[in-house]
Amino acid sequence: MIELVAILRDRVPEAVLAHHAQHGDETVVVAPESLVRVFECLREEPELAFDMLMDLTAVDHSERADGPGDPRFEVVYHLYASTHGHRLRVKVGVAEEACELDSLAPAWPAADWMEREVFDLYGIRFRGHPDLRRILLYDGFEGHPLRKDYPKTRRQPLVGPCDS
Repeated sequence: MIELVAILRDRVPEAVLAHHAQHGDETVVVAPESLVRVFECLREEPELAFDMLMDLTAVDHSERADGPGDPRFEVVYHLYASTHGHRLRVKVGVAEEACELDSLAPAWPAADWMEREVFDLYGIRFRGHPDLRRILLYDGFEGHPLRKDYPKTRRQPLVGPCDS
């Protein structure tokens, strides 16, 4: 699987910040500003041909973020290439101050609802998303419940029945 990383590094040299393999799963960490170019390369290069975005989620690493600009969050993408049968995990760090990434939804339609879920639960915004609004929680919900600093005893405003 290391050849996948070598191909990606050859095509988008500034993008790959780190990589590792664990239990047969190849992971690359890419620069946020190169995210769209990386995903275009992963889909369009015949040797890679990743055609399925299986999952997109986020992780709150608040314990690792030491100062301004350090990535508190990590957005994690899981890809599969059906023609080659290989998988790849792509990770992108997101600083709490900016708390946004470019959206993959315009080029990868499967990212649409998954990006909305990450926005809803973590508060990470996706620039260029066609319809970035809450998908799991109601509009009046305050905060983002999967952030580690979200108080578990917090009470939300009551929402009455819909008038229709």
